[in-house]
Amino acid sequence: MSGITAKRFVVRVDSSEQIGSGHVMRCLTLANALSTLGGEVLFLCRDLQGNLIDLIAQQGYEVIRLSVPSAKSIDFTWCQHANWLEVDWELDARETRQILQQRGGCDWLIVDHYALGRSWETSLKGSYGQLMVVDDLADRPHDCDLLLDQNLYANMQERYEGLVPKGCRQLLGPKYALLREEFSRARKRLPSPPDEVRRLLVFFGNADPGDETGKVLQVLSLPRYSHLTVDVVVGAMNPRRDRIRDLCAGHEHLKFHCQVNNLAELMVSADLAVAAGGATTWERCCLGLPSLVVSVALNQQELSRHGAESGLFHYLGGAEEVSCEDYAAALATFTSKAENLRGFSTRGKELVDGQGASRVCVAMSPPAIQLRPAVEGDCEAIYTWRNAEDTRRYIFDARPIPLETHRQWYQRAMENPDRILLIGELDGKAVGVLRYDVTGDEAMVSIFLVPGTSGKGVGTQLIRAGSTWLAKHRSEVFIINAEILGENLASQIAFARAGYRLHYLTYREERS
Repeated sequence: MSGITAKRFVVRVDSSEQIGSGHVMRCLTLANALSTLGGEVLFLCRDLQGNLIDLIAQQGYEVIRLSVPSAKSIDFTWCQHANWLEVDWELDARETRQILQQRGGCDWLIVDHYALGRSWETSLKGSYGQLMVVDDLADRPHDCDLLLDQNLYANMQERYEGLVPKGCRQLLGPKYALLREEFSRARKRLPSPPDEVRRLLVFFGNADPGDETGKVLQVLSLPRYSHLTVDVVVGAMNPRRDRIRDLCAGHEHLKFHCQVNNLAELMVSADLAVAAGGATTWERCCLGLPSLVVSVALNQQELSRHGAESGLFHYLGGAEEVSCEDYAAALATFTSKAENLRGFSTRGKELVDGQGASRVCVAMSPPAIQLRPAVEGDCEAIYTWRNAEDTRRYIFDARPIPLETHRQWYQRAMENPDRILLIGELDGKAVGVLRYDVTGDEAMVSIFLVPGTSGKGVGTQLIRAGSTWLAKHRSEVFIINAEILGENLASQIAFARAGYRLHYLTYREERS
């Protein structure tokens, strides 16, 4: 992907001792991918206790700090994680809107926050071009153009049914996992599967609220594991990091690391990980690192269960129910025979290839469609496209048209200033045709795609490009109508994604 058409991105995301670091880290990954392609990214973050605002700034991004007002009575009951915001959502929306207006809006507003939902998103309409939600809970409705859920669930395709608008595009599953570029690079130099387990990686996220690291180290500090090299990674937000560092210092085989920037390298070196079931799950899968997984937060439980059922790792359970004895039993089993781990490694690498951020960038900013007025020389090409069986299936008059009839119609269209024919091109190749019939301040639009281009999101892009063209060249038009067959679901979705809203239904009785 050589560049992006959208240029201005604003990210609304928070981190704190309660929220953790995962939301910010995946947004940073997306921001890096967008920046590499020429995008400008601004972060809006509330100044919560234990935040990562300085880390974001160190990555070279501008961050606007949203303050935390003095405590007052706030309704935190509207969703399970509402208290994560620490302010009323309406105040957050007003502050966000004010900043967006001061900055002249943005092409995309990206929100990754369990405490924000449809009411917040709807209240900001008009201050951004399009909105993307990053979510994995599916526990509240959204008003967005694009939804990303990079996790794996048994009911993945149905989880957001009724929670997002009809025209919302959904990017679902680990193929869209937001992994830093270091993981795709490291994937190219993976060693051969080991004959025995020699090196372990222990990492339970940036905060590790239940001290799972401490539990595991009670086991791994025993003499029977002294033959292993154990990389112990903790985040800067871990309140027990000093104690863990001191424990590691007393055992030669325990190597302490804090807030590392070479996690991919440590994963490549490891033969087995003992880790949390959060976002690093997909990093480990990408590099084929087998894992013993514990969910350290409620939102990790469903993912961890389904991942284990899919053969991606061994799941021990939730942190509150996993004891030191459970860790000891699992480590005894999985460090004794390396062959027990190879299936996890193979399935993980098959599922996650490290290209998720690139796929999301393409979805957010597909190549721009260029529009040009149809000319006399396009007559027969349009005839061929219009008469194709795939095209006729979804137009009101599905009968094939004789070439001479088409030529006569085409000549009249060329002479009629209120009938506009536009051809959409992508990389110099025709992808579709738009027709606008203008009457006063309204226009009726019809569209068909060049055979072979359907199912790629071209229709929505073409409709949006047509609206932009019409606003520029026929500024008297304020309303654009479209009539769509009831069974043409693809066209209904394309128009909905382009911003059209259902106005009325037409019922028809046909009598013989």
